[in-house]
Amino acid sequence: MATDKKPVSVLFVCLGNICRSTMAEGVFRSLTQNASHPLIAQIDSCGTGAYHVGSRPDSRTLMTLNAHGITDYTHKARKFAYPDDFHDFDYIFAMDKENLEDLEDLRERRAKELKGNEAAVANMGQVMLFGAFAGEGRKSKQGEVVRDPYYGGNDGFEKAYTQVKRFSENFLKHLEGDE
Repeated sequence: MATDKKPVSVLFVCLGNICRSTMAEGVFRSLTQNASHPLIAQIDSCGTGAYHVGSRPDSRTLMTLNAHGITDYTHKARKFAYPDDFHDFDYIFAMDKENLEDLEDLRERRAKELKGNEAAVANMGQVMLFGAFAGEGRKSKQGEVVRDPYYGGNDGFEKAYTQVKRFSENFLKHLEGDE
């Protein structure tokens, strides 16, 4: 695919960075051949909390990814890097409304710190629910949340996989202009 569009960087965010955001990162990496897609510059994931910093993804996340043929995903959990992640990523996707609210609060704080530097504020990454891409490649205001499967069984991880795969495919269609 030849394109004159600027490649974008994408950050997936959940609470602890071991279940949902890592699932989304692994799926998105597999769909973009680990960022060799011409419209993708960088892919990463993190958490709004520091609960699991340095940990590998939850074994059920890795098991679910493996069951779907994604066998080469590795990651060490990290916390959202304030303020750098706002400037390093074009799209910052929250998995649920609480994470979205936390990110929006941080983004607002950063914008206040940059008051008077409108260009820097304008270049900060977009913060939104990843589930804004729940249907047909169109961005919606509401969006679908990805429920945290951490305290549940394997079925929650499978549901998260199904959601993030659909969102990823729709987001790629959006980037490609095939809405």
